[in-house]
Amino acid sequence: MKSLNIPIMRWSAFALVALGVMSMNADKAYAFPWSTDMANQPSIKPQEQTKAFPKRSVPVTGIPSAKWADRDATEGLKNPIPPLKSSITKGKMLFTIYCSACHGMTGRAESEVAARGMPATDLTDDYAQTELTDGWIFGTITFGSAIMPPYGRAGDANGELRGSNDLSVEERWHVVNYIKHQLKADAIAAGPLPE
Repeated sequence: MKSLNIPIMRWSAFALVALGVMSMNADKAYAFPWSTDMANQPSIKPQEQTKAFPKRSVPVTGIPSAKWADRDATEGLKNPIPPLKSSITKGKMLFTIYCSACHGMTGRAESEVAARGMPATDLTDDYAQTELTDGWIFGTITFGSAIMPPYGRAGDANGELRGSNDLSVEERWHVVNYIKHQLKADAIAAGPLPE
């Protein structure tokens, strides 16, 4: 048995050394195909942009991501996304995920959070539906309000990055479309709130 183990051990050691040499020289022609990884491709990597972006470039979402100072600066904005069924459907999904915890599934502030003393606005009342502009609702989602946290700030004064709960510019406009064009109808269809 001993004589059989020694040659196997020698070949194993030789194979390990050979693989180590080849992996150290991965850029050489004799490297194995699996000795490179996906991060090492002939593409522009983060922080390696060789040229400045062209003037008036548009982000991949198709909506320029302007920076607004506060909610007041967004009041006059017009929603660039038409209230089509696809936008309203996306807005409803996002509303359910991000907004219903406080505003309730029907937008009438019927959530457990509101019941325990954290006031939430009834988004189906006439004031919210007719008086608040699309831009104001967008700004409230972006910057938050007295109690509501922001869900879309690109960063604060200290330059910190967005949080994981933040919605993109396009997603915020979808939520606005749902609130202004379908939420009240969904609330009516759900019937009166339980007492």
